[in-house]
Amino acid sequence: MKNFALIGAAGYIAPRHMKAISETGGNLIAALDPNDSVGIIDSHFPDAHFFTEFERFDRHIDKLRRDGEGQVDYVSICSPNYLHDSHMRFALRSGADAICEKPLVLNPWNLDGLVEMESDTGRKINTILQLRVHPSITALRDKIRSEARDEKYEVDLTYITSRGRWYLQSWKGDERKSGGIATNIGVHFFDMLYFLFGDLQENFVHLKEPTKAAGYLEYEKARCRWFMSLEASDLPASVKANQQRTYRSITMDGQEIEFSGGFTDLHTRSYEEILAGRGYGVEANRCAIEAVSAIRSAPVVTSGERHPLVSSAK
Repeated sequence: MKNFALIGAAGYIAPRHMKAISETGGNLIAALDPNDSVGIIDSHFPDAHFFTEFERFDRHIDKLRRDGEGQVDYVSICSPNYLHDSHMRFALRSGADAICEKPLVLNPWNLDGLVEMESDTGRKINTILQLRVHPSITALRDKIRSEARDEKYEVDLTYITSRGRWYLQSWKGDERKSGGIATNIGVHFFDMLYFLFGDLQENFVHLKEPTKAAGYLEYEKARCRWFMSLEASDLPASVKANQQRTYRSITMDGQEIEFSGGFTDLHTRSYEEILAGRGYGVEANRCAIEAVSAIRSAPVVTSGERHPLVSSAK
């Protein structure tokens, strides 16, 4: 049985990590969050120690390490994006491996520092890139690799996930903390595109607002128009009619890629891979982190093909 600590226990994604720890036979022994609305812990690990102050949490983890009893093997990190870098460093300094939610960091140059930390401590950083373990996506990757074709695939990526007024008032609405919409809700899709189609070659931005963004990405094997939004008004009429608030669509050469199901167990699958020594490390994140960092700083241009929703979104 591996021992886990969790940073960010009150966050939206934390329950998936608790479930994954439980389902892979782990034991959560300590959790941290400045917000104490963490009753979900009782559903999985009621005996876990809980802290609202990092200093007390740090002391507890250090005491476990020094006493040699209950040493933490993994620190799972579900904190706000801008804190990931610091919390991964804490995990490694504490003699544990890290399991960090995406985005691993906000800026590509921070990846180099993490590689140095791994070398200095002998510990490893793993990240949750859940679409890489989605059965439909892995099957599609195998199909792409087996096909011999000279022309690039034509891809459209659309992701609309409605958020209320609270979003812009939270840390997620602060670009300095979240990285902006493309980073916060889109980085795992950009990683998926890299996973499927190879290295990124071109990156243009056509729309960039606090609640929506769009652009054009060209990879070794694909040309991709993308659009992401937090606005319910951008949802297709059919989705609104069914009172749904999220719409995700990826087409390849005009054919829809079906991967709407199977999302609930992807964290557990990711943990299984990490525990088996097959987790995705720092370098696996580089292409997507470079892409979203460039999107954040890029000017809005007309170069590259525009997603069909760009004009209607303005």
